[in-house]
Amino acid sequence: MTRAERRSPNLLLTVVVPAYNEAATVEIALRRIREVALRLEVVAVNDVDRVIHHEKNRGKGAAIRSGIAVATGDAVVVQDADLEYDPADLPSLLLPIRARQADAVYGSRFQGGPHRVLYFWHYVGNRFLTLLSNMFTNLNLTDLETCYKLVRTDLIKRLPLSSNRFGFEVEITARLAQARARIWEIPISYSGRTYAEGKKITWRDGFAALFHILRYNVFVPRNAHVWRLPAK
Repeated sequence: MTRAERRSPNLLLTVVVPAYNEAATVEIALRRIREVALRLEVVAVNDVDRVIHHEKNRGKGAAIRSGIAVATGDAVVVQDADLEYDPADLPSLLLPIRARQADAVYGSRFQGGPHRVLYFWHYVGNRFLTLLSNMFTNLNLTDLETCYKLVRTDLIKRLPLSSNRFGFEVEITARLAQARARIWEIPISYSGRTYAEGKKITWRDGFAALFHILRYNVFVPRNAHVWRLPAK
């Protein structure tokens, strides 16, 4: 066991699984999560430990916020049920929080981990959105749109999150920056899907992200002092 693991060896990780319209893969995803050598709480939204049902589909962001609301772990991470992200990467993502060096850890698909080769324009769009977001947040992230954003539960529950759809990725990054959170990035593997295999992100979501970057970075909630961390 490393020194980092000894600092906080018994952390409980809450894994929120937005499972709407993923019936073909959700069981496999949950089994892979359970194989990870960590103390876990699994919260599945909409299709484990807890299952939350929305009467109608309210979007990924709304599902995540519902999962965060009931999380009891020390840290929270979102696990898409589409098998693109490997839960075997979660122990590495948790290390900086175990060592009390980070408030949030992003899993980057662009820092050298193995990944399936797919769409060029998706790559260009993600890098452009990441660059634009970094210009507002003054961060040097490499992967804004990554699903793996592992955040201390006490912090994420305080953040004023409101996005219902894919704008969640932009919003949480803006709010973490505004909260003065210590953010780390760690390489992860990535097995992206094709549209034939069920991928949902389209160019419309990319254009929506531009709006969200402006919205969540320019308009900071007036009560920011309530959830902002002390300067370090």
